Amino acid sequence: MASMITMSLYHLVDTFWVAKLGYQAIAALTITFPYFIVVISVGVGTGVGANALASRRFGERNVAAANQAAGQVFPLTALFSVIFVVAAVFFAEPILTLCGATPDIMDYATQYLVVLGWATPFMLFRIITGNVLRASGDAIKPMIFYIIGTVTNIILDPFFIFGWGPFPEMGVGGAALATVIASLLSAGLSFYYIVGRRSAYRIKLPDLKPSLPIIRDIYRVGLPSMLMELTESIVFALFNRVVSGFGSIALAALGVAIRIADMAFMPIIGASHGLLPIVGFCFGARLWDRLWRAVRLASLGLVLLLAVATVVLEILAPQTVSIFSKEPELLEIAIPCMRIFMSTLILIGPAIMIITTFQGLSKGKEAMLLSLVRQFVFFVPLLYILRHFWGLNGVWWSLPLSDGLAFVVSLLWIYREYGVQKRSGLWDTPPVTGTEPGH
Repeated sequence: MASMITMSLYHLVDTFWVAKLGYQAIAALTITFPYFIVVISVGVGTGVGANALASRRFGERNVAAANQAAGQVFPLTALFSVIFVVAAVFFAEPILTLCGATPDIMDYATQYLVVLGWATPFMLFRIITGNVLRASGDAIKPMIFYIIGTVTNIILDPFFIFGWGPFPEMGVGGAALATVIASLLSAGLSFYYIVGRRSAYRIKLPDLKPSLPIIRDIYRVGLPSMLMELTESIVFALFNRVVSGFGSIALAALGVAIRIADMAFMPIIGASHGLLPIVGFCFGARLWDRLWRAVRLASLGLVLLLAVATVVLEILAPQTVSIFSKEPELLEIAIPCMRIFMSTLILIGPAIMIITTFQGLSKGKEAMLLSLVRQFVFFVPLLYILRHFWGLNGVWWSLPLSDGLAFVVSLLWIYREYGVQKRSGLWDTPPVTGTEPGH
């Protein structure tokens, strides 16, 4: 949670400085979201798959197999990095056009995407290795590496954006360059830690050789997670295209509201990253009571945390939004947008924990299906229907309404899974030796 909140804080600070260049610059950053969701989807999908596989191997007391799973991080990162760098550097304008960029923000958006494209290898490596380290039970080091990178980014932002001191004035490109440097630093620390035998892993050169059976096991769980994130990118691109119909000022308002909402949303991602290896370990060790107790505690803790966050952000919405911009037209759109987005935040946490539980149980298809139901059964139809009847406010309401409906479906599905496990006799199998509570 700490690492995710720190990352969200970076996005807030990044938006704060870029906002000084005008609302078009905020809109430019907003329009690039779908592309970087694709990058994150590959990192998260690969990381989740490697996490689930490695944590199961640790639960089975098979450390050599856990090392092999972690070793696949390196060739997979290299492969995807080449693809993403080429796409960002050579195909920026077509990508941005697909994402809904309006003519008045195209120059800003292209400059940002091209420079930030060079950070994608380091972003991928940082995301994937963070998951792999958490699979071994070490959540502290990934947090430290995230925080170091994020703080570096926050410090460098104004120097590169405005040309403070000896630094060149680069505008939105400067914000991107700061991210490249910070991502390189964070990825470098992760590399040193995992390769330098300072973690639970002892990765050797043979472990780095691509292994199709291991990669298949990684993506058996990770591919559905990757596809879930990819649908987020597709849906966000649709969202941007609909919002851009109301002008770049609406895109800027969306960008500000999302950055603020992310601060409240990041604890959900942090809890998900913490829950996944616990579910995977308990699944491998056949500790069924502990598994479901962890799911309940994570969900309840998030409900309490998100309830507080919702009340605070609903009350302080005007003050929070005005930190980024004082333009009356932007405030008029962004404040109700943020309040609407916050309205069902309390339901999103348990819904994400349910999806994470299915991932840890190696039921990636169920996790993917729940995500697809939210996106394409609820959100996309509501987006176009409510836009027709309520205009821009209808566009904003489509998101929380789809989250609420998805929560109901997820809750029914996890109760079904719980009942199936109890009736199947799984709970009668003894734990793996040495993993019982107290050992």
